[in-house]
Amino acid sequence: MTVLSNAAVDRRTVLLAGAGAVAATALPSAAVAAESVFQHGVASGDPLPGGILLWTRVTPTPESAPASGLGPQVDVTWQIATDAGFATVVRSGTVGTGPARDHTVKVDVTGLTPATTYWYRFGLNGAWSPTGRTMTAPAATDAVTRLRAGVVSCANWEAGFFAAYRHLAERGDLNLVVHLGDYIYEYGTGEFDAAGKVVRKVAPEHETVSLADYRTRHALYKTDPDLKALHASVPWIITWDDHEVANDMWSGGAENHTPATEGAFPARVAAARQAYSEWMPVRLAEDGHIYRRLRYGDLFELSMLDLRTYRSEQATGAAADSEDRTIAGAAQLSWLTEGLVNSTAIWKIVGNPVMISRLDVLALPAWLLGPLGALIGVPQNGVVLNADQWDGYNADRERLVDTLRAHRTQDVVFLTGDIHTSWANELTTKDTGAADPAAAEFVVPSLTSDNIDDFLGTGPGGPLSLLAASLIKATNPHVKWVETDGHGFGVLEVTRSRCRMDWYHLADRTRKDTTAKWVQGWSVGRGSARIRKETTAP
Repeated sequence: MTVLSNAAVDRRTVLLAGAGAVAATALPSAAVAAESVFQHGVASGDPLPGGILLWTRVTPTPESAPASGLGPQVDVTWQIATDAGFATVVRSGTVGTGPARDHTVKVDVTGLTPATTYWYRFGLNGAWSPTGRTMTAPAATDAVTRLRAGVVSCANWEAGFFAAYRHLAERGDLNLVVHLGDYIYEYGTGEFDAAGKVVRKVAPEHETVSLADYRTRHALYKTDPDLKALHASVPWIITWDDHEVANDMWSGGAENHTPATEGAFPARVAAARQAYSEWMPVRLAEDGHIYRRLRYGDLFELSMLDLRTYRSEQATGAAADSEDRTIAGAAQLSWLTEGLVNSTAIWKIVGNPVMISRLDVLALPAWLLGPLGALIGVPQNGVVLNADQWDGYNADRERLVDTLRAHRTQDVVFLTGDIHTSWANELTTKDTGAADPAAAEFVVPSLTSDNIDDFLGTGPGGPLSLLAASLIKATNPHVKWVETDGHGFGVLEVTRSRCRMDWYHLADRTRKDTTAKWVQGWSVGRGSARIRKETTAP
């Protein structure tokens, strides 16, 4: 199998998939003025065959701080070129910004060549931003041989440093990053940290509720050097989960929202969504919805879900089976199932913020149910229910799986975050058991957010964590691997014959310079939903 570069002769194919990959370029400006104007880096997202979305934020005057509502309206120059030195600029223009959109800039560039690497930058008053590198997608019908993506979730500022982003940026072999949600956390300082230790304080120090609060929190995240480096190195495809607004969010409220003291929930959602739209390199539909589908040639079609905006309130017991309850909403679920069934791509990938595989917990001991419940919403009495995940919305899961089976739709893989731990699952239902999986599911750990050993107060890889993993697998035979302690990231490699996820865990999330190591690899072959363990690192 040929691994293709991004040379002009290969523009109609996948790019930068192997050893010829160009190193990530987040080139700092030598001018002090540029550093003060472009404090939050640059980013790109949602690659199309002929286009890409570019993002930055400018600080034109000292008073133009994030969320200040102050500062002038300015015109920002942008350029996109086929070389890092900008000798060949192929698209350019100006775009206005000001306090009404918190001085953020988003440019949806069109008219580009498919499967091509580009460099981009922004300019204001003679100062140039850091240079970003991005890539367009191949044309929908192109025969693509390979794609690699970093897969991440759950970046809690107070629980550690974002070294996982640094390790991904340094690889130099990624086509994109898929972020599955919880890009920011809404908590006030000390409310959710590193097992009781605040590694670095958030801003604002109180819980985010207002538009200014959310703008300030997004701005803080985009001062992190490792986050900025990864944004500048490859395009991102992102969706939100609950913490971009409030914990355990549903369509009408959230566990972490108190109307009496924090106001009407719709107003909080509107504030959070406005800040998200301003600060993130993502295309939102005119009605504000984020679920969308992007494609890389004939190899890979990615459906990114929103499992918070339309869902029914979390429920326990028999209510979980109600036909009237939904996690996706009728319109989105129809969009998803029809898209998977009718897709002509080899691999149908779903960006799935919360775990879809069943998790039966009745046989698990109380000591494990406590921390597990803290992660996934299992009631303290041990009811067989994963209330905040797809388990709490069985009807939607049954509809989806039944449709895939009825149409004999194969090669579906769910990429999942949220649960802070690492899993390799086969998607089954209560009717089929482990005999007939409909899809594979790969769950990546948190970048920094607490997981089982943090809640138990034990060291990573200890006897209780190993016992917890063995008990979960014994109770759930469709769970082929689970690791409950590691923080880190996943790397997905998609070829024409298989889809493989590799998990990398950090040595210490509380250290900026922490190392990362490969811990496990699992893959699914074309034409089968059975997953297998890989014996060696890639």
